[in-house]
Amino acid sequence: MGERPAPIVNFRFFWLVTYRNPTPTVDIIIELIDRSHRPIVLIERKNPPLGWAIPGGFVDYGETVETAARREALEETGLQVELIEQFHVYSDPNRDPRQHTMSVVFIATATGQPKAGDDAKGMDVFESWRVPTNLCFDHDRILQDYWRYRHYGIRPRLS
Repeated sequence: MGERPAPIVNFRFFWLVTYRNPTPTVDIIIELIDRSHRPIVLIERKNPPLGWAIPGGFVDYGETVETAARREALEETGLQVELIEQFHVYSDPNRDPRQHTMSVVFIATATGQPKAGDDAKGMDVFESWRVPTNLCFDHDRILQDYWRYRHYGIRPRLS
């Protein structure tokens, strides 16, 4: 008797690999240069987490962080900003209770009267001695680093 040929089995495997990467965001510290003491703009969030925050948001796919910063500043404050410098990147996995994000923080300047966007409950302008204590995310740390840099020229240290 002859040997039977082994059956040909054609299996196609498709693996969908998903990565759990931090989501890129931007935050924009907007200094109002047409006012004394160059106060900064903060928004009061309408959606959780509630409290005060530096204007900012998620970077869209295909968008540079610089474009995202200008877009978010305009959407949230109504201000056309000039990005002065990239200040620092904050990436603590616990910085946002909703998900792991990493934020590229910019210092920007603007003139005029800010107006709260749709996702803001309110907005105000603050000097360093008047910043509210109920800040969202890690914005207390970011603003501490910013004030130290602005008043003393000391940049944040890398962790």
